[in-house]
Amino acid sequence: MAFDGSPARKYPRFLPFRGLNRTALLAAAVLVLFAVSVLLGSYTVTIPDFFKILIAHLTGGEKIPGASFIVMENKLPRAVIGTMIGVAFGLAGALFQTMLRNPLASPDVIGISYGASAAAVLAIVVFGASGAAVSGAALGGALAVAAIIYAISSSGTLRGSGRGDAAGNRLILAGVGIAAALHAVVNFLMTRADIRTAADVLVWLNGSLNSASWDRAGVLALALAVLLPAVVVIAGPLRILELGPDAAAGLGIRVGATRLALVITAVALAAVATAAAGPVSFVAFLAGPIARRFTGKASLPASALVGALIVLAADYVAANVAPLLLDGTVLPVGVITGALGAPFLLWLLVTANRKDA
Repeated sequence: MAFDGSPARKYPRFLPFRGLNRTALLAAAVLVLFAVSVLLGSYTVTIPDFFKILIAHLTGGEKIPGASFIVMENKLPRAVIGTMIGVAFGLAGALFQTMLRNPLASPDVIGISYGASAAAVLAIVVFGASGAAVSGAALGGALAVAAIIYAISSSGTLRGSGRGDAAGNRLILAGVGIAAALHAVVNFLMTRADIRTAADVLVWLNGSLNSASWDRAGVLALALAVLLPAVVVIAGPLRILELGPDAAAGLGIRVGATRLALVITAVALAAVATAAAGPVSFVAFLAGPIARRFTGKASLPASALVGALIVLAADYVAANVAPLLLDGTVLPVGVITGALGAPFLLWLLVTANRKDA
């Protein structure tokens, strides 16, 4: 290849590694923010003390009074669950957005998170459930609503016999309609709950890591151990599906089966994350577009890392910065992510309108 001296064509053989290098930067940023979440904040821990606490916990050695409990039962499981739900939400949003070729197609927008919320609130208010029962109800609600949305939107188009854009639009519109109905259900249930129950429900609806524990971390890790390999398997067909359903079918991809596998995997990722920490708003919506702009291309690994970064950063602000500004009030992590997501959505709509103009 001849070089003409222009920046765009200089050193072309290194360009394929540009996205990889930026993804590595995101991974390093996640590690740094994870360490900040565990070591700093309202209670600081030095690096030597952290490893001393960790080794003592694993080997049954002598514990540091107070510090061992704070690190091993609060800070570390909170950071671990925050990282895992960020990865899950980031992947779920990126899968939907890439498959449907629409930046609005995320679990927050198309009703899956509302399905989890409605089921969890119903379990809390009507049946007095708590703990694992609430998480199970949220998981079941998300899966049930996803099945309903898929069934409504799948007549003809989503099975591969029609245009992919039409299929995506049908799914998004069906999800928005069901989300509105479920939002009304949640509001009705809130009016029937007593004050204490309503307060607990409100914390859960905003998404919170306050109830993080090793039991929840173990269940979430087990779920991701199954779902992440599934993402790796469907990543190849997904890239071909981006070319459009007709081109993908011409290249030998079973469009209907591939879309169904993508939907099931994305819904399962969003559902297990919601069951672990509640519907942490806008993480799935934000991760994909931010990762695309940072790496210059659609990237599932980058989306997962951006999701983890968003959750870890938002939780640090909610747990450590907000109390300094709000007279000791610790905010749920979903309040911070919601505050970030709303202006980003408006910006995305404005820029999309400019491109269409």
